Amino acid sequence: MSFTKARRLVTQVLHWVTGVLLVFLLSVDDRIYGALGWSFVFSGGVLCLLGLGLGLMNKDPGPALQGALRWAHPWLSRAMYVLLGWAVIALAFGALGYQLPGPSARALLLILSAAALGHAIFHLWRHTALCDGALRRIVPHVFHKYL
Repeated sequence: MSFTKARRLVTQVLHWVTGVLLVFLLSVDDRIYGALGWSFVFSGGVLCLLGLGLGLMNKDPGPALQGALRWAHPWLSRAMYVLLGWAVIALAFGALGYQLPGPSARALLLILSAAALGHAIFHLWRHTALCDGALRRIVPHVFHKYL
């Protein structure tokens, strides 16, 4: 397996694992500092480090996306990574008994979940309305037959 394919697979797995962990974390009230929280810190942290160290994998959004959305696409992706990284750091510090200035870890997880919902709706819209195959980039190849 080439480096690019391995990186894409790792990014896809971390993307979905982090998303599922976020949903689970939001369902456990204030008990976010246990194994579930550390799992989120690890998966989200590695995802952020991959993006920071190797760059984001979402290059050109394709010709179907036009206008302001085309211009905003890479900036919104970067903003999602910044928000994820901020939530990961706040959660890790909170688990260690430190409170960062600004929103609490729980508040950041709620903000991240709202942004993730917008992110998901945007890409579902792209995939269905623009028919640009947006979901094929982040869904593992074995599931492409269902898209």
